[in-house]
This record gives sequence, C-alpha cells and structure tokens, in this order.
Amino acid sequence: MLNVLLVEDDFDLAETVVQYLELEGIRCDHGSNGMAGLQLAKAGGYQVLLLDINLPRLDGLSLCEQLRDSGDTTPILMLTSRDGLDDKIAGFKAGTDDYLVKPFALEELVVRLEALARRRSGQVRKLSCADLEMNLSDKTVTRGGILLKLSPIGWRLLEALLQASPEVVSRQQLEEAVWGDDIPDSNSLKVHIFHLRQAIDAPFSSPLLHTVPGHGFSIREHFSS
Repeated sequence: MLNVLLVEDDFDLAETVVQYLELEGIRCDHGSNGMAGLQLAKAGGYQVLLLDINLPRLDGLSLCEQLRDSGDTTPILMLTSRDGLDDKIAGFKAGTDDYLVKPFALEELVVRLEALARRRSGQVRKLSCADLEMNLSDKTVTRGGILLKLSPIGWRLLEALLQASPEVVSRQQLEEAVWGDDIPDSNSLKVHIFHLRQAIDAPFSSPLLHTVPGHGFSIREHFSS
C-alpha cells in the first residue's frame, strides 16, 4: 500500500484529501503545520510527501529544503495556490519534484502521487552511512571504495534502509518496499536480509546492518541494544 504524508493547514481540504486517498487504497497521514510535518517526515516510511507552501511555523519551501539538506530523497509534491513561474522555480530550487496548483482534481492528485512513487527523487542521487555508499545514478554500491554486488531485492532493501538511516525500518515497511502487496512467505525477508548482511558487512570489521529486536532493522554506524 502506498503511504504518503500530507502537510496542510486547511483542515477541510486535508480531511477531503485523506478520505479520498483512503478510498483509492492510499494511506495518508496528516500534519497541520511545518514543524509537525518535519517531525513526521523524518520518522520515515513515506513514499511521497505532499507539502502546502503556506504553512504555519515552517513554510513548505523551508520544510522541503531542510529535508533535502538532511539527505531525504522522498519525492515531494508541492501543493500551492501560486501558479507563477517564479514561485515554481523557487519550489524546484528548494528540492520539490512536482507541483499541483489549487484547486486541483483529486483524480489528478492520485495520478501524480503514483507517478512520483514509481521513481525516486532526482534531487539527491547518493545515499550513504559511514563508508557505505549507494549511487542511485549509476546503480552501484561501494563500501570503503570496494564495489559490492547486490541482488535486485538486496538493492531495494538497502535503498529503503539507507533512506531511513539511522532510524529503524519495520519488517512490514521493508516487505512493502520490496514486494508491495504481493508479500511472499515470512522467511523470505529473513533470507534476503542475511544475504544483504553478507554483502555489506561480512568482509568488513564493523557491521552497519543491525537487527533491532521487536522493531525491525537499521543501517547505522554505532548500535547499542
């Protein structure tokens, strides 16, 4: 299931969007101001972020900039009543991926959400933790300058983990990131996590992929149970 975050201070509009998206099978959390949106976005687990520009406490452009500066690659769709070219240019410079001008058709919103979810943001093309680096442009993963070989599923697992790093990603979030709604038997994730750990940790002295009992998995440099 597609999981998105809406940051919008117009409660009537937010309620309408959330209810419509749920009817379309899209889970939508809501933050009513920029600071709340920032906290929710940093918690991770979203495939797309919907940000209004005119937000209290932290405006949408500043929120977008802070997320991009922190390395967050989640695609961002900016919702705005401003349709001028200068406003759109400012949004793209801040790191947004797409624009939707109010008022908008809910059907178009769904189409744009699904399109953004199918491709990763073009704003940040590298993910890293310590000496582990994933280059999204040339589809390579290195650690300590050594090129690593990953399976397609291993790649998707590592991308999801690095996007959230150093936060924990639950089993369900990883399974949805890799297989969507067509999740295989319960042992599949365990097997692929094992192979990923062999690829990125086994040849090196310090592990980066950690199991957090009762919660999920995390890519981080230092870990204490």
